[in-house]
Amino acid sequence: MHTATAQRTATPPSALRATLECRPEAASHARQLTGTFLESLHPAPDQGAAEAVVLVVSELVTNAVRHSGGRFCSLRLSAHPDAIAIAVGDASRVPPQRRTPDVRGEGGGFGWAMICDMATATAVTEEPDGKTVNAIVARRGRARGHAAAPTPS
Repeated sequence: MHTATAQRTATPPSALRATLECRPEAASHARQLTGTFLESLHPAPDQGAAEAVVLVVSELVTNAVRHSGGRFCSLRLSAHPDAIAIAVGDASRVPPQRRTPDVRGEGGGFGWAMICDMATATAVTEEPDGKTVNAIVARRGRARGHAAAPTPS
């Protein structure tokens, strides 16, 4: 008797959706989810791009926790041939703004400028219950500057 075995190929997820409680540990959890998502992609983004995606996610989730006043925030990641799309939703309608960084204390002011420098595009979408901040990061290298890009779904 001859038996044939079919080779199974796992299709990596091309998208991730998560709801996070707006607590201090949310950014850490988001970084872990993002790392696992990026490791599952084939081809994988290069190291600089992966680091940029994790940093952008961490900053956006941290901002949602610190500034939104909501109980939850959402994280969506989607892989595209040349980029990773990031979307973080929260309960605030106030868009992120560039501020003068506080180099002496805990006032922050570094995150949004850093996100804009790492992403090829950013956009803020008003939602009925808050906003979604979108960023696109190139899969190869750390891109700089802004260009039109599709809004993540």
